[in-house]
Amino acid sequence: MALNLRQKQTECITRMLNLNQPINATGTANEEVYKILIYDRFCQNVLSPLIHVKDLRKHGVTLYFLIDKDRKPVHDVPALYFVQPTQINIQRIVADASRSLYDSFHLNFSSSIPRPFLEDLASGTLNSDSVDRIAKVHDQYLEFVTLEDNLFTLAQKSCYVQLNDPSAGDREIEEIIDRIVSGLFCILATLAVVPIIRCPRGGPAEMVASALDQRLRDHLLSKNNLFTEGGGFVSSFQRPILCIFDRNFELSVGIQHDFRYRPLVHDVLGLKLNRLSVPGEKGGMRSYELDSSDPFWVANGSLEFPEVAVEIETQLNKYKKDVDEVNRRTGGTDGAEFDGTDLIGNTKHLMNAVNSLPELTERKQVIDKHTNIATVLLGEIKERSLDSYAKKENDMIIRGGVDRSELIAVLKGKGTNIDKLRFAIMYLISSESINQLEVESVEAALRESEVDISAFLYVKKIKSLNVSLASASSASRSNIVDWAEKLYGQSISAVTAGVKNLLSSDRQLALTRTVEALMEGKPNPEIDSYLVFDPRAPKSSSGAGSSHLKGPFKEAIVFMIGGGNYVEYGSLQELAQHQQPVKHVTYGTTEILTGGEFIEQLTVLGQKMGLGSAGAPSASTN
Repeated sequence: MALNLRQKQTECITRMLNLNQPINATGTANEEVYKILIYDRFCQNVLSPLIHVKDLRKHGVTLYFLIDKDRKPVHDVPALYFVQPTQINIQRIVADASRSLYDSFHLNFSSSIPRPFLEDLASGTLNSDSVDRIAKVHDQYLEFVTLEDNLFTLAQKSCYVQLNDPSAGDREIEEIIDRIVSGLFCILATLAVVPIIRCPRGGPAEMVASALDQRLRDHLLSKNNLFTEGGGFVSSFQRPILCIFDRNFELSVGIQHDFRYRPLVHDVLGLKLNRLSVPGEKGGMRSYELDSSDPFWVANGSLEFPEVAVEIETQLNKYKKDVDEVNRRTGGTDGAEFDGTDLIGNTKHLMNAVNSLPELTERKQVIDKHTNIATVLLGEIKERSLDSYAKKENDMIIRGGVDRSELIAVLKGKGTNIDKLRFAIMYLISSESINQLEVESVEAALRESEVDISAFLYVKKIKSLNVSLASASSASRSNIVDWAEKLYGQSISAVTAGVKNLLSSDRQLALTRTVEALMEGKPNPEIDSYLVFDPRAPKSSSGAGSSHLKGPFKEAIVFMIGGGNYVEYGSLQELAQHQQPVKHVTYGTTEILTGGEFIEQLTVLGQKMGLGSAGAPSASTN
């Protein structure tokens, strides 16, 4: 039984929509109750990729509103609240109850409600004499957004900036770590698994792993814990491994241009919560959904863009051929669009044609959708030379540098300012050493294009710190800037330790290579220093070399702190599929970022360190 987060979260939400009653074989409660759903923005995003309006109707939800909107009373109807446990949401619930907006209130919080808020809820409803309207209060542990079966995000914005901000104090850092731990705890509670946790030493990854280990230990001490029903999980098959990393582990993946379909759609067209809008053929915007219900997206998301264009053509020709075949059998005309009007044949063929109509119509809709998306993508690719960016960045990483004239030509050529800035930073990361003259000419070319180079100067400063530290002690390269130093402004731990450390020759991401090694569990110098936490083991023995802690593992959850992307997700899914037997990898992150969004966060950090583009010529920012 593979871990399927999407399925598990959908089951939890379905149960919640049925007022936490047991669900029968049809997927609904035995007794149908009509109800109103009230949610906040965050929980709306949790529901959006999983539940459609027709599903809400199926579960008896007749009306749904945002909690911060003015709402009129609806009598004799229960209200189902699904909100984050925040002070403001508690105040709104108390206000709604005191105004007797609904007959009864079924409160569902996306994560565990803190005791002070629960007390506020109790005293507020008691004071307004509305406490009898509160029917139930549930902690749902659903504070995450599942986008695909094996892909989730905690939807926590700007974590990278907050964790790397040189002015951040210990308390702020602890709050962020605590929020991440709370989100991961929700994931594990939903899956009902207690994993073995592995992470590199130092930095946010160790802080999150250690705090999560403690949170799980504390929770497992209580008799009715969330993992008791999943207790059989341990005996039925092996526990999963949870690998925690920080974005600085492999900075380049958050910045580089990629030419595969799924990352390209996300990066260029801004895929959000599995939806995107593109200009339609006849003007206006068309909105599309891209998720596991779209067979083309599932089958071709990891292909290079030119291969996708060929596949669209192939599917279109196959569709036309099938339409011609139906028309031929039913006496229709060749090449006609199959619309069901031209059916004059014997009854058997007629029945077959009628039965194939919905399937053919659906296929045509999918082909039209991807034709439209690919057309818009192609326009962007040509206008911005995105194919050239992807190829040249790839070459730079493999060769460990680039010819200066080629570098400047790209920066003065096509592409948006962000494209150029990403390319320049990829040059910095992939170069084994910094050539001062080359860097100055890059900065001059960027300034000429009126690019804010704060992000470039930021990565340059961190890289120069790392290079000098790395030469002093090559043994500790993977952990050059430790957490304490980090708070004093040295905020990226080991951006690069030479190009070989970034990517191997077969272009497998360092993240994927490391996860593969952790799942195999064999001795490996790359991971031997990684920490091990087993929340089920006695504290003293956790981290010791017990054989069950080392693997091999069939299932992994990989979590990236500070922003993830579809490039890493695709790479890890490929790894899982190519294993014999096939393994299972779930990928999650604090937030899913496009290259442009990640550059924005680097820019903010550059400005916080006083490295803005209005600053002094950068020879001094070494």
